[in-house]
Amino acid sequence: MATILITGAGTGLGNSLAKQYAKMGHSIILAGRRKEPLRAAKETIDQIGGNSILFPCDISNYDDLEKKLAELQKLTKIDWLINNAGIGHFGEFETISKNDIDEMLQINLMGTVYITKLLLPMIKKSQEGRIYNIISTAGLRGKVNEAVYCASKFGLRGFTEALQQEYKGTNIKITGVYMGGMDTPFWTHSNHITDKSRLKSADEVAKKISELDDGRAEIII
Repeated sequence: MATILITGAGTGLGNSLAKQYAKMGHSIILAGRRKEPLRAAKETIDQIGGNSILFPCDISNYDDLEKKLAELQKLTKIDWLINNAGIGHFGEFETISKNDIDEMLQINLMGTVYITKLLLPMIKKSQEGRIYNIISTAGLRGKVNEAVYCASKFGLRGFTEALQQEYKGTNIKITGVYMGGMDTPFWTHSNHITDKSRLKSADEVAKKISELDDGRAEIII
């Protein structure tokens, strides 16, 4: 079984992926900025007999992340990386603040690039190295009131496809995962989606990802 580091594992899809892969017998490293959701996720995994450890971190802070990952790698191997952490601010492009622009680009794109770069040497050592980038359909087509969010996700798509070419023929399998909106806390402080109940649950999507998880280049839900 693999040891999997999942970013944004405290809530939403990251939390559901952590539970899903823990049920399958994998060991989970729960990464995220807020300790309380991570602790709650660990308690849930403990209750289902899974194995997990906490890894509080800010993936958008390269220097701090590098130090923390160096310490983590003294304690455990890491076979798979699931880049799930993401944030969205929506509205007319002219109304989006600089802080919101910076946050989306730093977390959605730069944070994913940072942690992938820092963990690649360890993933390359694994006999079953995998990288999954959770991109969303906002990385496939532009959407109204999502200009900067789409920019971050299109960037992530390009990053994923370039890595797939660069590491073709190696032991690392790299997958881009695309799905629409889900009924998660992602929308708590946004009126961009008015009826979350019509969306798929994160548990449904996580289960589908695990069912389609065969090393393919793209998973589209």
